[in-house]
Amino acid sequence: MSGKHIELFLVDGEPGGITTANVSGWTGHILSGPRTALTRILARDEAHRNGIYLLLGDDPGAIESVACYIGKTEDFSARFRQHDRQKDWWDRAILVSSRDDSFNEGHWGYLEARLVEIANTAKRCSLPDNTQTPQPRKLSEAQQSDAEVFLEQIRGILPVLGVNILRGTHRTPERQAPPPDIDSPIFTLTAPKRGIKARGRVVGDEFIMLEGSRIVGKWTNAGRTSSTRQSYESLRTQHAKLVDDGSIAVEGMIGRLTRDIPFRSPSAAGSIAVGYSCNGRTAWKWTGGTYGDWENRDLPTVSTSPAESLQP
Repeated sequence: MSGKHIELFLVDGEPGGITTANVSGWTGHILSGPRTALTRILARDEAHRNGIYLLLGDDPGAIESVACYIGKTEDFSARFRQHDRQKDWWDRAILVSSRDDSFNEGHWGYLEARLVEIANTAKRCSLPDNTQTPQPRKLSEAQQSDAEVFLEQIRGILPVLGVNILRGTHRTPERQAPPPDIDSPIFTLTAPKRGIKARGRVVGDEFIMLEGSRIVGKWTNAGRTSSTRQSYESLRTQHAKLVDDGSIAVEGMIGRLTRDIPFRSPSAAGSIAVGYSCNGRTAWKWTGGTYGDWENRDLPTVSTSPAESLQP
């Protein structure tokens, strides 16, 4: 069984406020909250521990539309007061600590370096202030094993809090065999006259456009209305960043994906692929029809009785 029991507590009694997250049997503890609640966050006991933390803000050009800073500290309270004065772009903070104080500075230094490494590899967010990747602290074999187990719990909890910057594009080993109702075929999106041939599949709640897909080399559409211009500008910025970081290798008018890239929907992936607004439910196809057909494959058919069909 691959289920996981994660306990969330809404301190303020509503989503978007201060939230704690724990897993039964795990020594870690996660505290999340908005910058507007920073005074109350820093008044909590967890804020006087050591650990690692994430500062999150907006970046429309990133895959997850998120900018992030990853750091470690001996005292969250002191460090966050410094960040509140010196960094103006973040609007949410996540603090990760150990409930039994079993981790020392070496453990947290190791985890900080691993988080930065994973975020850089995933390329889901921008890391404007993590200009250098910290070197992992040297730990004993046993300590490193403990830290990696701790890290896997963090990676499992953060998406539940809406933070996907550490997610990979493949299932973790223990989840390689998904239930048959969510196993996805390979979808294709083609525009032969333009040389476009993209491939994608669903993993979890994301649509992954696969490495090797051939898409537009440059996003040129501007949109005709103010709303479409804003949407197109965001897509153009995202496409340009994928080119800049090497995720899209441009060869003339065609771009080739050098890695699997996650998107929140097939429409978002399709729009990046073709260079204009795209209905992914109809544009992506597989042997059984469209993406929409696959998504609705197990929905029960609603039959209408003759009497009902005559109702005005």
